[in-house]
Amino acid sequence: MTLASAGLTRASRGRTGVVTLIQRFGSALNLNVHLHMIILDGVYTLESNRPRFHQVNAPDQQHLEKLLNRIIGRVMRRLVKDGLLIPDQNQPWLDLADTDTLDAISAASTRYRVAIGPGAGGRTLTLKSSGLQRTDTQPKPFTVDRDGFSLNAAVACQPHQRQRLERLCRYVTRPAICLERLTTNIDGKVSYELKHPFGDGTTHILFTPQDFLARLAALVPRPRANLTRYHGVFAPNSPFRRAVVPGSANPAHNKRKKPTTPAPAESAVDRDSPTAPLTWAERLKRVFDIDVSVCPLCGGTLRVIADVTDPDVIQTILAHLKQRAPPHAVRRQTPGQVPQNDLFAAS
Repeated sequence: MTLASAGLTRASRGRTGVVTLIQRFGSALNLNVHLHMIILDGVYTLESNRPRFHQVNAPDQQHLEKLLNRIIGRVMRRLVKDGLLIPDQNQPWLDLADTDTLDAISAASTRYRVAIGPGAGGRTLTLKSSGLQRTDTQPKPFTVDRDGFSLNAAVACQPHQRQRLERLCRYVTRPAICLERLTTNIDGKVSYELKHPFGDGTTHILFTPQDFLARLAALVPRPRANLTRYHGVFAPNSPFRRAVVPGSANPAHNKRKKPTTPAPAESAVDRDSPTAPLTWAERLKRVFDIDVSVCPLCGGTLRVIADVTDPDVIQTILAHLKQRAPPHAVRRQTPGQVPQNDLFAAS
């Protein structure tokens, strides 16, 4: 992306924004460090202290190839500078050195090899289906690759497509393992089903329990490694951030002071706004699929009447709940009635 593509000059001081998430895993639970990036399709300028967005068109194949070549050059120079890669025309790949146990486990995971156990050094076992082998070689749109590097820019969202943007954010922040596809077979091996079969028809990856733990160890980042980075107008110290990021225009928004009084159960912001922050109840439902606004006894709607944070009070309430009558003996409350000993009330 260039300022010229947004119709601006270098003197316009336009700035774009990027959120980068460092992913360490591949679809086969292999160590595969790559970057997921959410990038603005344009640049911001400040005009009379107000942000103005200048959108750019989608990149063509030539621009993507030029960008990939620049990325490859910079990555290779950095690896050489850090002493991790020695330029050799006869061996253009990276020769990993196993200096300690963790390096050995990481190298095995990268190469799809068994790290520990009787089969150490051998290929990881797989299950294949001949009927799922793909023979098509159609290039993907907005995708370029070279020398093991690939760049994909096929996903885009319009400002009003909030659900599509949420799906994109969920994808780039997804965890390494889907527990629904993880099982053990009758031989005691750990079987991991791929979401999409590989081109050669591979549908499952098989591990011994020890090698499965080794695979997981390889995916754990080093201590104090921040896997989410903010660049450009999203950076914490950017002068554009307060004007661009919703909710950050208020100076008190960025203060890290501990509140002296409990926060209100429901935010006073406009709940219909697409950028309104989620309440804690909405977060529970979104993340853990726990809807605390529905009564488990009668199915009525619950409302929050208190936030209890004192451990002694919590213990007292939990001890009391153990002595309550069984659910089938609890009568439904009349509308508007608030039980004295319950945290939630049906309304």
